[in-house]
Amino acid sequence: MANLEEIKRKLTQIDQNHLLQFFHGFSDEEKGNFLQHLQSLDLEESTRLFKRAKDCLNETAEVLAMKPIPPSQFESEDGCDAATLERYRMQGLEAVGAGEVGVLLMAGGQGTRLGVTYPKGMYSVGLPSGKTLFQIQAERIRRVQQLARKHTGKSGKVTWYIMTSGPTDEMTDSFLKSHNFFGLNSEDVVQFKQGLLPCFDLDGKIILEAPNLVALAPDGNGGIYRALDKNGILTDMKRRGVKYIHAHSVDNILTKVADPVFIGYCIEKGSDCGAKVVKKAGPTEPVGVVCQINGRFQVVEYSEISEESANLRDPDGNLVYSAGNICNHFFTTAFLKRISDEFDGELKLHVAKKKIPCVDSDGTTVKPDAPNGIKIEKFVFDVFQFSDRFVTWEVPRNSEFSAMKNADSAGKDCPSTARQDLLALHRTYIEKAGGVVASGEVEISPLLSYEGENLEERVKGNVFTETTVLLAEEEMSINGGER
Repeated sequence: MANLEEIKRKLTQIDQNHLLQFFHGFSDEEKGNFLQHLQSLDLEESTRLFKRAKDCLNETAEVLAMKPIPPSQFESEDGCDAATLERYRMQGLEAVGAGEVGVLLMAGGQGTRLGVTYPKGMYSVGLPSGKTLFQIQAERIRRVQQLARKHTGKSGKVTWYIMTSGPTDEMTDSFLKSHNFFGLNSEDVVQFKQGLLPCFDLDGKIILEAPNLVALAPDGNGGIYRALDKNGILTDMKRRGVKYIHAHSVDNILTKVADPVFIGYCIEKGSDCGAKVVKKAGPTEPVGVVCQINGRFQVVEYSEISEESANLRDPDGNLVYSAGNICNHFFTTAFLKRISDEFDGELKLHVAKKKIPCVDSDGTTVKPDAPNGIKIEKFVFDVFQFSDRFVTWEVPRNSEFSAMKNADSAGKDCPSTARQDLLALHRTYIEKAGGVVASGEVEISPLLSYEGENLEERVKGNVFTETTVLLAEEEMSINGGER
């Protein structure tokens, strides 16, 4: 208990003495554990963050002086000719083949809104193959490596960096190990945890979830920059020679993981930071938009845009602010290092009022009926403003974006819509390759085809009349043929 007086002194300085209110009733072991718990938290820094966050709460919500992305920093897949797309693709595959590409997967979210108690990446949307999000994404990495080897003769590895959180870390680790990392080399899968921040009541007091436990919450996907440094990931990237990072969230079933076209586009443009976007479905769609504010790029949340700005259209009738953010980004590792070294403390704080379990005066944990505190988060896109060479790449929604955030009862952005969107995309691949899906559903393994290539021999002239899974040869030998 040698550090009790030191902790008391620190708590007094930041006006958080109430954290020790139940301390006298603990056993010696509980006292030691609780002091260790408090020591593990940077309470001074957290209190400073609260003060900054409180200022954010008081800021005016509507954003003024918005400007759309200039044409010089915007291209779209639909607007590019085949030769340009192929040039970008080959440049990306060259980087993959050279081992210069890493994937940064944001997988800290629990499946609470989906109604499950495990990480989202372990979720299966009910595809004919039964594959989970983790398996689909791992197999897309394997296919990109195969394509790089085929087209460049180089067999570099794509390192898969997976950011988990306290609640998802152990389950993710166990799941990936039990499935042998879905065919990836275990040395090329690097898992690390994002940070946690104390929760505060509305008066700035840190909340106790139990007499001997501070209420903590993940620090948002923008916590990734601090976590990369704290966990030695930036050092690992440098050691491996990784220069380019494709970062995305776990819950988009259509993500083209380590997308060579996107990576090649960003490399050719000399970009240090890039964002994939989709065209907004309409002015009221609840997605943030990428735009310029005072000459710097950022994502403005839909709730912060005036109705007039949201409905603004150009002479051709297109929405002026149509670049919908989908949490799909490119970074150079040099840019990530610069953020860690110079700008992490300047990242904007986002505040959410929440119902946070807390102790009453007797030390009993209660669940409030109304929001009683705030959780502080940082968002991954808030580094756009620090980029010197920011670019955007617009992609078709039907081939690249189907978020899975809600339970099926919501009817949108849910497992059922994710499943439908993936199978609809696979149907277009088959039809383009000369096949017909007359009835049933046809799923294409990522190991067979990344984005519709390599299918003609298997589907041309074929009419599919029942549910089928088209497998790669290596899978067929294990599974005993097509399914």
